[in-house]
Amino acid sequence: MTDPGTKRSVLMIQLGGLYGLWLREVRRSFRDRGQLIGGFRRPILWVVILGIGLNPYFRGEVFGKINFVVPFTYLQFIFPAVIALNILFTSVQSAVSVIWDREFGFLREVLVSPLSRGTILLGKVLGGATVAVMHGCLVLLLAKFADVNLTWMKVLEALGLMAMLAFALTSLGVVIANHIRSFQGFGIFSNAVILPLYFTSSSIFPLDPALSQEQTRVVYPEWLVTMVEWNPLTYAIDSLRGTLIDYNQFDPHLGILIMGVSGVVLFALALFEFRRV
Repeated sequence: MTDPGTKRSVLMIQLGGLYGLWLREVRRSFRDRGQLIGGFRRPILWVVILGIGLNPYFRGEVFGKINFVVPFTYLQFIFPAVIALNILFTSVQSAVSVIWDREFGFLREVLVSPLSRGTILLGKVLGGATVAVMHGCLVLLLAKFADVNLTWMKVLEALGLMAMLAFALTSLGVVIANHIRSFQGFGIFSNAVILPLYFTSSSIFPLDPALSQEQTRVVYPEWLVTMVEWNPLTYAIDSLRGTLIDYNQFDPHLGILIMGVSGVVLFALALFEFRRV
């Protein structure tokens, strides 16, 4: 029978290691100037330039009077999607630390420590997810400019959704990193995943909210509607829209369910492959 003191000691070792790995990932991100610049530049570029540029297409002219055809502007519509974009890029790109640690021997040293593979992976994923949520919060600073009214309750709900999304996407990044052996290969392959995932999620071009799902399939190409509806990121962004601008195209609980299931499945897959390292 295992001594309770021994169990407590093992638990403290695991928790201490988990905290250390999490802190290392967070500190690494603050030393990466490229990541910090991208975290600031990306939302400004998308919200200010793209948002203003396409804003007129959300308006229609009736009897000489210009009205918004939907109860929000394009700036408001794209705002939650830009949060998801910042989280998407940061989460997946943070997994490059797996390749970095493998190349320079740090991963080998950690693997022979008393820490379990699950603890090591969880520390890295939580660290990357934390940084991704921070980058998502940078977009929230532009809420006033996008005419999005935030309350403390909305911010707290958004933070919860952002954390779930970041955890799932960081796990996805680790799955990719487990199969890539070079930094260049990771960058190319991750972008090949990030861009199609984002652009087919109804993030920047909305399926007309005035149409029913049956009408949508008549107006838009069948293949595009199918890709949007099968893309998990669609429902994550939809949940953020429901929280921040009070608009949902799908069941608001569906996004939470899909993000939760995706996070568990992707982390389990990452752990399965990580144990083979």
